[in-house]
Amino acid sequence: MNHVLNCTGHEMKMDNIVRADGVYLFDENGRRYMDLESGVWCISVGHGNRKIIEAAKDQLDSIMHAGFCYTSSVIGKSAGKLLDTCGLEDGKCLFLCSGSEAIEVARQVARHLTGRKVSMTFHDAYLGAYSSATDRSRDWYLFDWSYCRQCKKNDTCDTDCPSLGDIPVEVSDFIFEPGSSSGFVRFPPEPLVRNIVDKVRQNGGRIIVNEVTTGVGRTGRWYGYQHYKLVPDMIALGKGIGNGYPVSAALFSGEVARELTRKPFKYSQSHQNDPLGAAIAGQVVAEITERDLIAEAEKKGFLFLAQLQSLVDGQIVRAVRGRGLMFAIDLVDEGLADKIYNSLIVKGYIIGNRGSTLRIDPPLIVNEAQLSEFIDEFGKIITLIKSAGRS
Repeated sequence: MNHVLNCTGHEMKMDNIVRADGVYLFDENGRRYMDLESGVWCISVGHGNRKIIEAAKDQLDSIMHAGFCYTSSVIGKSAGKLLDTCGLEDGKCLFLCSGSEAIEVARQVARHLTGRKVSMTFHDAYLGAYSSATDRSRDWYLFDWSYCRQCKKNDTCDTDCPSLGDIPVEVSDFIFEPGSSSGFVRFPPEPLVRNIVDKVRQNGGRIIVNEVTTGVGRTGRWYGYQHYKLVPDMIALGKGIGNGYPVSAALFSGEVARELTRKPFKYSQSHQNDPLGAAIAGQVVAEITERDLIAEAEKKGFLFLAQLQSLVDGQIVRAVRGRGLMFAIDLVDEGLADKIYNSLIVKGYIIGNRGSTLRIDPPLIVNEAQLSEFIDEFGKIITLIKSAGRS
């Protein structure tokens, strides 16, 4: 691995995984690991899913890449499947390469249609790796909702709240990340989100939802925004829609699509609306639908969240949050989180590590026995740490 640049900021723990199957990874020595991070939240329907592999092979045997002046019918079929999942049947779908790109394109479309430059999001939202999203020193308005969690009116959200009044009239778009919060799994109050959406729309802005992490069944519904009773203008998809293959999509409502007919928008790169990525995305939708994995995610998530909450003791586990199959475990300090994270890897379990927060996002196909097995091991590690005096 000497010639590979690793710039993720995460330490490499195993450098030769040779096989993957379902929720498991296997290294060159046959050691098995349960992947409860879904390969950076991307493996929605399981590693080595045969139907996804066959769909990819079939498409490879016909055409994998399209150009600017030719295309394939598989793209339209898969686009229709994706739009059906969110009720935007009269809309449009643009297949891209990454979630970051899907967010960037949606933001560009909003600015193009409104003629404005200021985007709005929550202060703790992660909107991709592009500098246009990471550098928020200009052309951004950040809404700090941290105090809203303790607000006595967060069940109703007073429309006269000064914070709502501070939202600039010139906002082009509100990009809503419904639950990931830069990996810390926080859920903004529903009334607050609806009030912001109403205000931005009244001022002529567009609503974009970032479903790169929360979409494709992760929260127990097709999309995280569906917990908020709102209809977006644009949706950015990535990660789980490709089950490990680098494909993403920007979805546009019928209204936005019609606006773009009147005011054409140009964006071109070498790998947009490629048949291979579209075929894989279409098969992922089919797998989730045929196996009823959305309902399964909600059911298994409810049971697993209760098991995690039973570990909250205030000494080691401070708090637990979750929705569907997306969970965060807050530990009392970062050192303790690192210790538990590394202990779990030694025992054969992979989860996410975000400072003093551990994150769990298993593939939607994970079963209750596998989740219970993890809980047992997690509990044993906590007991050992307590008996050793947290040394």
